[in-house]
Amino acid sequence: MTGSERLGGLAATILLLCCVAWGLNQVAIKISLAGVSPLFGAGLRSFIAAVLLWAWCRLRGEPLTRDGTWGYGLFIGLLFAAEFVFIYAGLAFTTASRSVIFLYSAPFFVALGAHFIIPEERLTWTRVTGLIVAFVGLSLAFVDGLSLPSHRELLGDGLELLGGLTWGATTVIVKARRDRRLTPQRTLFYQLSMSAVALTGLSTLIGERGVTAVTSPVMAAIAYQGVIVAFVSYLIWFWLLRRYPASGLAAFSFWTPLFGVLAGWLVLGERLTGNLGAAAVLVAGGIYLVNRRG
Repeated sequence: MTGSERLGGLAATILLLCCVAWGLNQVAIKISLAGVSPLFGAGLRSFIAAVLLWAWCRLRGEPLTRDGTWGYGLFIGLLFAAEFVFIYAGLAFTTASRSVIFLYSAPFFVALGAHFIIPEERLTWTRVTGLIVAFVGLSLAFVDGLSLPSHRELLGDGLELLGGLTWGATTVIVKARRDRRLTPQRTLFYQLSMSAVALTGLSTLIGERGVTAVTSPVMAAIAYQGVIVAFVSYLIWFWLLRRYPASGLAAFSFWTPLFGVLAGWLVLGERLTGNLGAAAVLVAGGIYLVNRRG
């Protein structure tokens, strides 16, 4: 770890922009579903980002293969693919605003899993408080879904929650593996490349139609997911991790569900109620407490 313990103004601004990008991601997925089948779209996103990441590492002279870690790479790649099966399938039923709340249950699954697997990351009273606050927030979001006429959103909410669980499990596994060969870029490449193959293969197997409408919004949404989120923002995140404490950066991510809810309301015109707004605030507060140092 190099650099200061405190985030400077530039680093904080960059991190805030990453949170905005991640919050908008659910909106982009929702838009892309109008012209691309869910699993095929998820695989296409991973393929675009994998190619860009390979080219970037090639230019920097960083090898990504042939180091004896392919078995581990296959495992985390399949977990990553499962995560996006839940995320993309869930957004076919629920709204982007609701999706981001349930998906960002992941930090709480990480806190619970790390308590039992990683000795130095035991639960503290602050983290337990964060878990309780977030649980109340998720409960409010669920209650808000009961007031909807079709209740189909509840199925999507459940799938997004499974996406958060899978995301959390993957994070704990990555954090617990202490192998200097597994740089962040190599780990991400395994996730992207393996999931690209698995998701497009599964899409073909179940007979998805693939690309059904080539429109500017759909293509822009796919490009946003693959280039801006899965490639650019993740590289920036790794750059920040090399310079600042991970706990401080993770605590800052509480902005993401707030931006996600606002984006769904502003861009897609989704319904925003008091319960849903309160749920987003509670989940954001829980993320902050779970990742807060001390």
